[in-house]
Amino acid sequence: MRSASENGEERGMKVREDGGFALIAALLAIMILTAMGVLVFTVTTQDVRISSRMVGEKKAFLATEAGAHQLTAGFDPTNLADSSKYNKDFQVDAEQDPGSRYRIAVPTIPGPTEGPAAVSMPGYGSQFGSTRFLSSVTGSNGNYGSTMQVGMGVGFGPVEITTLYR
Repeated sequence: MRSASENGEERGMKVREDGGFALIAALLAIMILTAMGVLVFTVTTQDVRISSRMVGEKKAFLATEAGAHQLTAGFDPTNLADSSKYNKDFQVDAEQDPGSRYRIAVPTIPGPTEGPAAVSMPGYGSQFGSTRFLSSVTGSNGNYGSTMQVGMGVGFGPVEITTLYR
């Protein structure tokens, strides 16, 4: 039979062994919870970054669209050197969205590799058509660092075209 002091020592050893296991289990649980917290934080901030990028891209697209409307509404083929319309940044809406801007490149008549300079117009006969001009519109949003560029073609007519002009 064992004495009470021997039994106490055994119990004390078991308590110390259990205490070591509890410490390791607690550290393991803390590491797992920390890893899960880092994962949740990463996924959440990634979603915010993606949403922010999407908002910026939409604002740049809307600025590009505003520039395209302005190009078609104010197009004057007799005054292509007008510096108040081309190669200049314009704000889309200074009050609601001061970061969105668009820029319209000077329209040019296409060269031989870019297709015909004039296109026949149905209903006007073969000697009338539409003159083609090529330009690009760039929309951007400085708040989000996003940019979008669109190549555009603008037709002007009817104008008299000859075989030499085609």
